[in-house]
Amino acid sequence: MPTIRVIVTFLRQDRPCPGSALPPDASLVRLAHPSVAFYRYMYNTVGAAYVWWLRRTVPDDEIAALLNHPQVSVHVLYRGGEPAGFFELDRRPHQAVNIAYFGLLPHAVGLGLGPALLQAACDIAWQFGPRMVTVNTCTADHRRAMGTYLAAGFEIMRRVPEQWDVPDRLGMVIPAHLRL
Repeated sequence: MPTIRVIVTFLRQDRPCPGSALPPDASLVRLAHPSVAFYRYMYNTVGAAYVWWLRRTVPDDEIAALLNHPQVSVHVLYRGGEPAGFFELDRRPHQAVNIAYFGLLPHAVGLGLGPALLQAACDIAWQFGPRMVTVNTCTADHRRAMGTYLAAGFEIMRRVPEQWDVPDRLGMVIPAHLRL
């Protein structure tokens, strides 16, 4: 079981901030009843390069319960008729909306969609009237993730060093710079 070391940064946005809009050839769809299979496809594909491993260990019935929770929503970015990214909003934290997962599929990285998708996530989150919108990132995420969050008006609350024991059975490729 490889052990990796990351620094997790917790961020918050205390007020809505204007930002970039999605391009005209892109659309955002809130999934009314996401299937576990489609959710896993999005989570696994978006997160493969960034060591998104935790939800891979969660049984299907628990993922289904999460996806059917009335305070959790999954939104998918489509461009050219195919998925390009997604985000998951979790309104269960008291007085906050947490962007639990956020990212682009590999073919959409580098096209300038990240800031616009993040703006869409924040805009939807603020519609629920929270005191704040939160998100976290870590040193395993895309190198532009932190800058994108800061440019969108998020502020760093705290940084926490963590060690993750990623199960071998997941078959994940662990970047050398993260291995202990």
